[in-house]
Amino acid sequence: MTRKTFLVGAMAAASLSAALISAPAAAQQKFVTIGTGGVTGVYYAAGGAICRLVNKDRAKHGIRCSVESTGGSVFNVNTIKGGELDLGFSQSDVQYNAFKGEAQFKNSGAYGDLRAVFSVHPEPFTVLARKELNAKTLTDLKGRRFNVGNPGSGTRASMEELLVAMGWKMGDFSLASELKADEHGPALCDGKIDGFFYGVGHPSANIQDPTTTCGAKLLSVTGPAVDKLVASRPYYASVTIPGGLYPNNPDPAQTYGVLATVVTSSKASADTVYQVVKAVFDNFDEFKKLHPALAHLKPENMIKDGLSAPLHEGAVRYYKEKGWIK
Repeated sequence: MTRKTFLVGAMAAASLSAALISAPAAAQQKFVTIGTGGVTGVYYAAGGAICRLVNKDRAKHGIRCSVESTGGSVFNVNTIKGGELDLGFSQSDVQYNAFKGEAQFKNSGAYGDLRAVFSVHPEPFTVLARKELNAKTLTDLKGRRFNVGNPGSGTRASMEELLVAMGWKMGDFSLASELKADEHGPALCDGKIDGFFYGVGHPSANIQDPTTTCGAKLLSVTGPAVDKLVASRPYYASVTIPGGLYPNNPDPAQTYGVLATVVTSSKASADTVYQVVKAVFDNFDEFKKLHPALAHLKPENMIKDGLSAPLHEGAVRYYKEKGWIK
């Protein structure tokens, strides 16, 4: 045997040995994917914050967390149901409708295996319009080119509910576009649409960009139809977007909104969900600093507000350990 042949053989044997040693570790590693929304929205940033904290202790629990940009709330719930996502963000109204089998889930029926993990930031329904319109409220956009949200998003589902409450139809807009959240800001500044409706936590880069780039204006979403929705739906609340939060918008905008929530399936591993919850709340101060929309969160609210589905057993285990629930 030549020296070269011996070295190659030795290296191959060493590689095989290393592979055999590391195989059990690789086999034990678990992969968790969190469905979010558009990359400029708060869901994506908040999902990234959760995964960052989970991955920080990966050596201890063997879980590798990753985020996936998706079509939003309804998509996430349906994809969790299909077994293709482990966890996902969902508006509180979408969580409610999915668990009850109402509204956009009426045809598919109640999703009894849906489980809540915790709620996160408020999501005011936000309407932005081209400054040239001098519009003040959503009603000023009747007959205009308006983005109603992409199918599969919580924004679209909420827009459809609002239109019914107002007695409007999609045809009342000269164009009811279905752009995704990452697309509506550039379309507004390019003059392709006159306004858009979007449920999002604030501050958001998605709103910051068009208010900065083309002076887009925040409009109020108020009136008898909104008052009736807030009074009749347990997942809605009146919200004020503060003045001065965005460039060229010194006045507050009155609207209503939901809460962002994190959901999963009852079939998800209790140990995995426990570790995700533990990563967030054991590092809560760090979590709140990872995005401005998370800055004012309180654990006592996150484990109950906006949650219509039962808590997942993995989340319950952690909350009981902390003495937050009995």
